[in-house]
Amino acid sequence: MTADITRLLDEWEFNPEANVRKIEGEDGVAKIQVRVDQGAFQGILQINLDGRPDGKRPYDTDFVLDHYESVCEREGEAGGPFHLDADACKELFDESARIYGRYVFLLQIKEYERVVTDTERNMRLFRFVNEHAEQDADQTSLQKWWPYILRIHATARAMLATGEGNYDQALAMLADTRQQIEALKEVEAEEFFAERDRSLEALDELVSELTSQRPPTERERLEQELEAAISEEAFERAAQLRDQLRELRD
Repeated sequence: MTADITRLLDEWEFNPEANVRKIEGEDGVAKIQVRVDQGAFQGILQINLDGRPDGKRPYDTDFVLDHYESVCEREGEAGGPFHLDADACKELFDESARIYGRYVFLLQIKEYERVVTDTERNMRLFRFVNEHAEQDADQTSLQKWWPYILRIHATARAMLATGEGNYDQALAMLADTRQQIEALKEVEAEEFFAERDRSLEALDELVSELTSQRPPTERERLEQELEAAISEEAFERAAQLRDQLRELRD
């Protein structure tokens, strides 16, 4: 029986600032829903939070990638070569796109640990296809997206670190990722160059934002207080602050 979703749409009016929510499905599985409004076309997308976004278990495994990695391992143990044909690559490309679609929404609702998990899986998939695809075009098909996925992965990790107060760690991660992106082998695809430029700019913006939010260290706080004490000619207080700074150096 076909169900009308008008009531669901009316209960959740479209708001571009709050169009993603987490729910528990009738099957007890955690999911995210995305409210969509494209003029005359309205709807709700539903995606599983864990496992495959569509909830399927291809080849009785959690992911298509798991299946082909197992096949590769068996072929290697048997001493035979392993290659991904065009159909296998198509399956993997589809899975990669589904996971990409999910971590875009996960980032929006600040599910950073899941973003890290999904981006790491897709990076593994990128490497696997690049190593084993039969056709050159399939080998390089995903390489153009490396700047983007490195940036999203680093962003999620940095936000997890700042959530624990580790701003210096977060800034170091972002700096390292910037170097990784700059060192990437160029791919002759418009998407690669666009994503490289966009990702470097986005990382710089995040670094600037986190730097402004980063609380001062004990040394920085004392130095700021010392500067203020000197400007106010509070020389006794300044002497105390100098002693505290000297103790930190020791």
